[in-house]
Amino acid sequence: MAFGTVMSATISGIKVEMINVEADVSNGLPMFNMVGYLSSEVKEAGERVRTSLRNSGFEYPVKRIIVNLSPATIRKRGAIFDLPIAIAIMVSAGQIPQEKVNNILVVGELGLDGKLLKVNGLLAVVMEAKGLGITTFIVPKENEQEGNLVEGVKVHSFSMIREVYDFLVAPKGEDKEDEGSEKNKAREKNKENKYIEKDESKRGRIDFSHVYGQRAVKRAVEIAVAGGHNVLLVGPPGSGKSLIAQAIPSILPCLENTEMLEITKIYSIMGLLKESNPLITLPPFRAVHHTTTKASMVGGGTIPRIGEITLAHKGVLYLDELPEFSRTVIEVLRQPLEDKSIEITRTTGSYSFPADFILVCAMNPCPCGMYPDLEKCTCTPTQISGYLGKISQPFLDRIDICIEVPRLKYADLNQGGGEESSAVIRERVVASRKRQYQRNKDQVVNGNLNPRGVGDHCVLSKEGEELMEQAYHKLHLTARSYHKILKVARTIADMEGSQWISPKHLKEGIAYRALDKKYWR
Repeated sequence: MAFGTVMSATISGIKVEMINVEADVSNGLPMFNMVGYLSSEVKEAGERVRTSLRNSGFEYPVKRIIVNLSPATIRKRGAIFDLPIAIAIMVSAGQIPQEKVNNILVVGELGLDGKLLKVNGLLAVVMEAKGLGITTFIVPKENEQEGNLVEGVKVHSFSMIREVYDFLVAPKGEDKEDEGSEKNKAREKNKENKYIEKDESKRGRIDFSHVYGQRAVKRAVEIAVAGGHNVLLVGPPGSGKSLIAQAIPSILPCLENTEMLEITKIYSIMGLLKESNPLITLPPFRAVHHTTTKASMVGGGTIPRIGEITLAHKGVLYLDELPEFSRTVIEVLRQPLEDKSIEITRTTGSYSFPADFILVCAMNPCPCGMYPDLEKCTCTPTQISGYLGKISQPFLDRIDICIEVPRLKYADLNQGGGEESSAVIRERVVASRKRQYQRNKDQVVNGNLNPRGVGDHCVLSKEGEELMEQAYHKLHLTARSYHKILKVARTIADMEGSQWISPKHLKEGIAYRALDKKYWR
């Protein structure tokens, strides 16, 4: 046979595209040519494949070899095509029967010694291919656990290209990984149990019982996590802002099975999964340094890549020392905070990345951190104004809860325990979310309610309406901040098991909007 074809795939952003790797080996002047809208790393595959086959003991055809990766309109990147190119050439040269690779998707990078190397994004590839009816895969050994996260598929993993060849040309009945084998049975059993095992040790080293005092701040953070609200902590250095933020992972609810796979898929594309335990079972917590760039925060670049807001999907994005971030980096968060996704357009196409996260920010009230204590603050009014001015009002409007973190008293530091543990707080958070899911439908938390949802589920009494009107005029609220208060009040009511928003709930919600007016007057 002079023509061979193997199924493979490429990843563009977070979207998976199916690719046919075609090879034609014919008589003529010996040459190797690859076509199909290829990046430089794909073009280099020719040398890797040639050397790998020779060093693995295969006869490399000294003929005219043409390799095409179709469709030609899709840009191909990465070393994921090394193994399918090698197999397509062997099929075309008659070394492997074409029927042996039909309906099998192949991915893998090759070393010069014939070793199969790990590729990024396998989980995304397997999930997409399964949706198209492809259920059999050949992958590198290091990707085996990742591929087996998807139920209903058969993943064959190998360490060397020689093993792949032996598997494909093995006579019928001699399949080394027969479905009846003990290895395969153990693999299927592992798939059944993989969602049950959630490693609680990964929640973080900081428990809320380690945070002394600051009860009002801890309640505000609990409300934020329960309702999916964005929160800003403002206070002097050493008051516990960072410690409280680092304790948040310990009270986040566990992910649903579909959310686990969605987040694991994102981390798979970025190559951030652990080989031994690739499934991500807990919401991500991303603490970003203030030197980060706009592209690394939201994603993008010449070749669009996933940013920090997508890595924080279904979890928390923490920005410490908020005014130290570039203003453009802060402002670029405004649209994702509203839409829960980021759209990036390049000449090569449009890319959509999910970004449904809780934003937690911490900052000092001034450069020295002591404002508004004018006896201790050494900053000039101009310095204070410039420092706070880095945070715009449109950005503040997207913050649901703004809470002051006061300096701790000595008595709080020496109380010797008595603080609530994260496990107790998490129980309340989970109970509150259950009430929200039952009422809001579609697993929507209060912080993500649309205007119609606010109108349906955040109804106020006559007394509440009068209170809200007073706050609207006195605090000079916008329509967005008005809705934010209602959503927070709804979460407070849910935490108390109340069907209706009472004036007490509304007052607390309004109090969380009053602090930003204290500093940004």
